Amino acid sequence: MKRILHTILTLLVFTVPVKAQDIPNPMSPPRLVNDFARILSPYEQKALEQKLRAYNDSTSTQIYVVTVKNLNGYEPSDFAFRLGEKWGIGQKGKNNGIVILIKPKIGNDRGRAFIATGYGMEEVIPDAVARRIVDNEMIPYFRGNRYYKGINAAVDVIIDLAAGLYTADEYYSGESPLAGIIFLIFFFGIIFLSASRGNRLQGGSIGRNLPFWLLISSMGGGRGSSFGHFSSGSGNFGGFRGGGGGSFGGGGAGGSW
Repeated sequence: MKRILHTILTLLVFTVPVKAQDIPNPMSPPRLVNDFARILSPYEQKALEQKLRAYNDSTSTQIYVVTVKNLNGYEPSDFAFRLGEKWGIGQKGKNNGIVILIKPKIGNDRGRAFIATGYGMEEVIPDAVARRIVDNEMIPYFRGNRYYKGINAAVDVIIDLAAGLYTADEYYSGESPLAGIIFLIFFFGIIFLSASRGNRLQGGSIGRNLPFWLLISSMGGGRGSSFGHFSSGSGNFGGFRGGGGGSFGGGGAGGSW
């Protein structure tokens, strides 16, 4: 029933006559962070692009961050769905695209944020969870004009949900694996300190005292630590070809501040 309702909404949205310029074209060269509203510093854009590019390269799931100064009369949901469809965000057949849309607060004009999901991501990020991400992770930062912090927090939750680190129900209910994460940090810290102490006493290298699996994991770095094809040079977005032909329906939710 939900898919039928989404299909009807999509038909209504995309059969209304609009001017082509109402929905912007993606920036060129293609990138995952399209900051039309200029609310992110170059460093912040680069950091988000790095994380999203590495995630795209490893999973094929595309998370686009799009900021605009004006919604051109659209509701945030309509704007995000049209943009996701026009840009072909996500992979064709998988429809695994997500649009994080932000219109910042300008003067007395309220800020708006919306997370739109492709059909293939609706079970991972149900509407109620998308709304909670906007309300809990994004808007508290946005009220203080800390846009990067809010966007980055939302991206982290989306990636964790997609990776199965916790379920949508666990996130929505407020449950989290925080205690387990703290335990793992403490556990690895003890191992590292013990290895370091042994190294000082024996005059060997730390690597020789660490278990092989821990040494390999430490060399691999954390999530999003690799640029993939993204170059650290300013303005270099080579290697990314843009949307893969994914489709969008009516999945998602948003909020305002």
